[in-house]
Amino acid sequence: MPLQRQRFFRTQFYEEVRAFLHSIDMKAAEKILWNIDLAEQTNDPRLFKKLTDDIWEFRTKYQNLQYRILAFWDKTQSEDTLVLATHGIVKKTDKMPSKEIEKAREIRKQYFLQKKNNHGHKK
Repeated sequence: MPLQRQRFFRTQFYEEVRAFLHSIDMKAAEKILWNIDLAEQTNDPRLFKKLTDDIWEFRTKYQNLQYRILAFWDKTQSEDTLVLATHGIVKKTDKMPSKEIEKAREIRKQYFLQKKNNHGHKK
């Protein structure tokens, strides 16, 4: 039986992340997935870095290109900490474009709004 490694969080991908991974070089996509898996186990800021109070990025460099997957945390369930990956970009500069952060923030806002509404209907 394989040894189960500790994970600090579990990552879920929005459809846009899946489309992004399919649109880029296969080896780059494999490295991104490898790094996300590693980030879940190590909490390494070189792989998973805080951008703002609520938005983070998975970081991968492959063949001189900087790939970023933007994400946010959902710590509402103590037994299952989720990171939701919203979308991916290839960065051309060191600075993260603010429109990408805003896009991730908007997806985050919708996620928690929908979660709150769904939770309210269960009662």
